[in-house]
Amino acid sequence: MNTTKDESADRPLLEVRGLSKSYRAKAAGVRLRRSTEFKALREVSFDVMRGETLGLVGESGSGKSTAAACVLRLIEADSGSVRFDGIDVRALSKPELRRLRSRMQIVFQDPYGSLDPRFSVRELVEEPLLVHGMLDARLRRERALQMLERVGLSASQAERNAHAFSGGQRQRIAIARALVLNPELVVLDEPVTALDVSVQAQILNLLTELQQELNLTYLFIVHDLAVAQYLCHRIAVMYLGEIIEIAPSQELFDNPLHPYTVTLLMAAPVPDPDEMENRRSALSATTTSGSKAEQGCPLRPRCPVGVNRPECASLRPALREIAPGHLVACHYPGEMRAAAAGPVANTIPTSL
Repeated sequence: MNTTKDESADRPLLEVRGLSKSYRAKAAGVRLRRSTEFKALREVSFDVMRGETLGLVGESGSGKSTAAACVLRLIEADSGSVRFDGIDVRALSKPELRRLRSRMQIVFQDPYGSLDPRFSVRELVEEPLLVHGMLDARLRRERALQMLERVGLSASQAERNAHAFSGGQRQRIAIARALVLNPELVVLDEPVTALDVSVQAQILNLLTELQQELNLTYLFIVHDLAVAQYLCHRIAVMYLGEIIEIAPSQELFDNPLHPYTVTLLMAAPVPDPDEMENRRSALSATTTSGSKAEQGCPLRPRCPVGVNRPECASLRPALREIAPGHLVACHYPGEMRAAAAGPVANTIPTSL
């Protein structure tokens, strides 16, 4: 009996531990130039199981895309570990990393900027096979045409250039290009943000079908909670470079525990303008700029729960498990949820 396969199936495909990344930004002074350290990621840890979708959610600047880039080693992290199928990604040489990249692919946000306009659609989808030295010319062509048809494009469109297609069609091309290598992990970096709502739904449905058919694992970078709920099995909420809450998708929507998560849910548009105004009023204390202080909770200046509490000012909360699979970095988890007007779980549509 082969137990290796079973053990591998039970182990996370992707394991991230303590990932940190800082940049030095120079600021001009009157007499001198000084540099300031900006911490884009701070001790980020998460797992992604085989066949699941983990969403990284947060506002712009929260560190979502930086985390994804560090996972793929598109940029180098300062510290921490990334293990893909048990392989230490950060320890790989450049040739070893190049070989591994056929198993880890990415779909970018911009379907217009991510595709070279000089190439035909077929050439764009074939290119990863050529780069990795896979198959001969005839088989590469056949494989590219098969993938184009699988994402909803016809073989008759294969010799057209990418600029002849709509945004939604271009994103289908980008998905075909990412999947032509038969990867196991696909990083989706806001792949539907630039698309119309109706087209978003089509692409999300396609991604769901492909995941089920090809047993794909997704790391999904997104700022739209409705989209996250629609596609993700679990959601990790990021704020100022840290994961501050992580839980199964429905659990997060039914029982958000971190004040920032509650804020995101309550800020979602609702049809009733009076209710929307009530929500804005309830969140008025959270609209000031965030804190990057080394001590205390980074959300404290924006948080109506912790703004006047000494513990929140002096002690940075650690990510801890409150319920099975539900982790939160907050000294007073659930307090803002209990004080919020109306059930926040009903503010997000369950489908698109």
